[in-house]
Amino acid sequence: METFEFYTPTRVLFGKGQEENVGKLVKEFGGTTVLLHYGGQSAERSGLLGKVRKCLEAEGIEYVEFGGVQANPELPKVREGIALCLKEKVDFVLAVGGGSVIDSAKDIANGAANPDVDVWDFSLKKATPAKTLPKGVILTLAAAGSEMSESCVVTNPETNLKRGYNSRLNRVQFTIENPELTYTVSKYQTACGAVDIAMHTMERFFSPGEDTDLTDALAEAVLRTIIKNGRIAFYEPENYAARGNMMWASSLAHNDLTGSGRRWLLQVHQLEHELSGLHTNITHGAGLAALWGSWARYVYKNCMSRFVRFAVNVWGVQEDFEHPERTVMEGIRRQEAYYRELGMPLSIREFSIKEEELETLAEMCSFGKSRVVPGYKDLAYEDMLAIYRMSFEYEG
Repeated sequence: METFEFYTPTRVLFGKGQEENVGKLVKEFGGTTVLLHYGGQSAERSGLLGKVRKCLEAEGIEYVEFGGVQANPELPKVREGIALCLKEKVDFVLAVGGGSVIDSAKDIANGAANPDVDVWDFSLKKATPAKTLPKGVILTLAAAGSEMSESCVVTNPETNLKRGYNSRLNRVQFTIENPELTYTVSKYQTACGAVDIAMHTMERFFSPGEDTDLTDALAEAVLRTIIKNGRIAFYEPENYAARGNMMWASSLAHNDLTGSGRRWLLQVHQLEHELSGLHTNITHGAGLAALWGSWARYVYKNCMSRFVRFAVNVWGVQEDFEHPERTVMEGIRRQEAYYRELGMPLSIREFSIKEEELETLAEMCSFGKSRVVPGYKDLAYEDMLAIYRMSFEYEG
């Protein structure tokens, strides 16, 4: 087991009606002027924003609204939000939405608290935020896990680079999780969320490490939970239990619990970031689904026992002791069959990616052939290109 530090300071309020406590929570954490940050009009139509406004007003908290965040949040929007925070003297950022809104809120909070630093330098790891504004979340989409993670991912549309950075300062002070707020999430977004939650867990599970029995058991439980409840929520969007289990799985999958003691760096996520950075219309979860099977078939021989354990403990595959590779392949097949059942792609060609773009993707992911992403099998430029090509050519 690797040496690790587990740090999860985020306060979680889970259950029906918990959003009504948002004003008191903001006040408790020192907020007097709030940036109310959200995406499109769904939060308005549902009445959630109206409820949030009343809760803030009841506590005498001023607020300025800043909507319009899109999937794969972009740097220009972040810069606009930073300028608004500085102009209005904002001292608290409240994200109402899913991972895109939350990541945008984190970057805005860091940029506003460090106005002398170009916020994009954080993403490029040229600088580290020294301080931040306190942040809170009302979660409306179970997927990214940003509500309890220390990560922040933003896209620069000028360069098509999608980059993430980790910092303790990215941890939000509180997250409100009412499963009812996810009832109106579309089938497609529900499926993408299920993929993202599972992938955060699988990426840690398939990272180097030994003797992590408890961590592995927790990861397997999260995976079985999201497979079961993602399917239920897909067919029964107002099933409270399914939506609740998805929401809690989202948080646990990315707060580092399921990777404690393992040396993880999310390889498939690194590959996908370039995909949805180059084509911002690609939803992150769908991109992950299109890449995972090809990645798995490329690396499994370097960690055969992990893939056997995944097949047996997550998917209930009967282990073939004489031919472990058969067990591995059945586990991969069942994972992909689950993706397909939820309408997810299994090949990046399904996004109309052009073959000539494969080298560009590998070039971007390898940082101009200068980066190797570590794992049981390290991925250099040639490996990345091979995985992109396998996914492009995969017939499913």
